[in-house]
Amino acid sequence: MKTITTTEDLAAFCALAQQQPYVTVDTEFLRERTYYSKLCLVQLAMPGKTDDNAVLVDPLADGLSLEPLYDLFRDTGVVKVFHAARQDLEIFWVEAHVFPEPLFDTQVAAMVCGFGEQVGYETLVRKIAQASVDKSSRFTDWSRRPLSDAQKKYALADVTHLRQIYEFLAAELEKTNRARWVAEELRILTNPATYDIQPDEAWNRVKTRTNSPRFLAVVRELAAFRERHAQENNIPRNRVYKDDALVEIASMKPRTASDLGGLRLLLREARRGAIADGILAAVTRGLDCPPDQMPKPDRSREKLQVNPALADLLRVLLKSKTESSGVAAKLIAPSADLDAIAAGMRDVPALSGWRREVFGDDALRLCDGRIGLAAQGQSVVVVDL
Repeated sequence: MKTITTTEDLAAFCALAQQQPYVTVDTEFLRERTYYSKLCLVQLAMPGKTDDNAVLVDPLADGLSLEPLYDLFRDTGVVKVFHAARQDLEIFWVEAHVFPEPLFDTQVAAMVCGFGEQVGYETLVRKIAQASVDKSSRFTDWSRRPLSDAQKKYALADVTHLRQIYEFLAAELEKTNRARWVAEELRILTNPATYDIQPDEAWNRVKTRTNSPRFLAVVRELAAFRERHAQENNIPRNRVYKDDALVEIASMKPRTASDLGGLRLLLREARRGAIADGILAAVTRGLDCPPDQMPKPDRSREKLQVNPALADLLRVLLKSKTESSGVAAKLIAPSADLDAIAAGMRDVPALSGWRREVFGDDALRLCDGRIGLAAQGQSVVVVDL
């Protein structure tokens, strides 16, 4: 098991990888104590059946630059293969503003190829590579050095088995003419907006029971302050204050330091210093917000007049399409999309792109009364009317 600790060795490996049709990639990182992931290890493997052309790259080694790896990512002649790539891509985007191109995500491809929803790497290793993954090093602190042989072996297995998984899934997609479906899904993963968190939009992730514009204005300011403080200090946002504490603050609207002492859910460290000052300033900004600048919750779906019978029929249709296509139901159309369609909405993901081919066209025909559904043995089939 070779571990690369110099830029020169990394450049030599990447030069060889650029002569290959693909390279498999994985990372190990820590994020429990930081806002941004701390990259601790990069695993790479070129095509083959042994570990000879697979390496570990130690980004914590003194003087090592990952620029040769980023040059490999920019080489469009080599497919970069990941499994469940989102967190890996976020690291590379934050670190170097680079996305691997072209990208292949075996988790997305497996969902399209009939392996179910959010299928795990271990499942694919077992079903496709006919192998097993040693789980003993799963909870390793990857920032500690030196790494044991067992830890290195565990990390390397994340890219060596991935080669066989990729080759199998790529062949399946070619056979079924679904490669463009996967490419369509991966555009979201390679969109910078997926990873560029805007503090002023952070309030949208906070669940509240109150939709009062004034209350939401305070929530917005508190969420924005928390996000900026977490980013600037590279600490998890929950270390500033958790969502339940944020909602309590917005409800109680403290105006002085002594008011903070009466809050039940606020961490002790947040009752003083920079966080306390930031909370009080955020509350003041929210309370002083002009009415025309207050956030307006999206109530469009609350007012939907869902036809429950039609919604049930759409669920039956979806189940039929899932069985015939082998594609995971939630990937085609989540329950909220079905209700929206049954209420007359047409601007939903299930009615565009490859989803329209698989499900959307017949869903619209069902809504228009042009098709019906009938039982045929153990299956449900579409019947033209």
